[in-house]
Amino acid sequence: MKINIIHRIATVVVLLPALLILSCNRYKVDEDAYRKGIEKWHTERVERLKSKNGWLNLAGLFWLKQGLNTFGSDSANLIVFPAKAPGFMGTIALSGESATLAENRANILVDSMPVGNCSLRVDTTGNPSVMTWGSLAWHIIKRGDRVGIRLRDYASPLIEKISEVPYYPISSKWRIIARYEAFEQPRKQVVRTVIGTDAENIVPGVLSFKIEGKKMKLYPVQEGKELSLVFGDLTNGEETYGGGRFLDLEGPDEHGMVILDFNQAYNPPCSFTPYATCQLPHRDNLLPLKVEAGEKAMHLVPGH
Repeated sequence: MKINIIHRIATVVVLLPALLILSCNRYKVDEDAYRKGIEKWHTERVERLKSKNGWLNLAGLFWLKQGLNTFGSDSANLIVFPAKAPGFMGTIALSGESATLAENRANILVDSMPVGNCSLRVDTTGNPSVMTWGSLAWHIIKRGDRVGIRLRDYASPLIEKISEVPYYPISSKWRIIARYEAFEQPRKQVVRTVIGTDAENIVPGVLSFKIEGKKMKLYPVQEGKELSLVFGDLTNGEETYGGGRFLDLEGPDEHGMVILDFNQAYNPPCSFTPYATCQLPHRDNLLPLKVEAGEKAMHLVPGH
């Protein structure tokens, strides 16, 4: 029995360095290929911002009141659209959290179809009803206990104005390996948004890692099989957006490890437009150092 135990210990001692080498090799990067990959990510990021579902075409955010809400470009409307829209386009009725296009005076299409009165699906369904007229498109959003209209203009001048988002020099030192530890039960995390409401996140675990020898922790939100972060650091309000930045992550591998690639940290929608409703970093996700990686501030929104 003693011989078997000694043999097993010896086997572990022999195998452990090999396993560590294999684990380290999993996270090694080819510097040239890595740099090109991050550059490609930044290029595709700008393309996403310019797309129909991107953030550069937002043209309005209007909160609905209970009852009838008239809309159009005429200032007499409760909701005033841009000047290119007809003076009076119609009426949206809000009853509780249910919205209806109660009046259609401008040949508005709903989901590309001509309609009269119809119920409108909100964005929290994952498939909101999209109303369109000319280059304008809008749908109903729900944020906390508020229901509103998010308006887009597919001909927004901002789409042509922005050709790139500035970012820090790419460095693999900001590609950090973190250990993920799942909680026995996911925890609720309440955060503030830029519009002054509270949002509730479900945090499944914690990420532990080191930067410059200092121990750090971040608390991600579950997004399907992946994780996401809203984090702050000491660059915020100076070189980067004052309301923090976002970072998307792949879920943990079989060893419980997660790659935190801060070179892919990106600006929230609110850094580009005043018509977004972004979450702010939770106090537990404020890093006590400068993360000089990823996107820098654009200064498109006054005060940002």
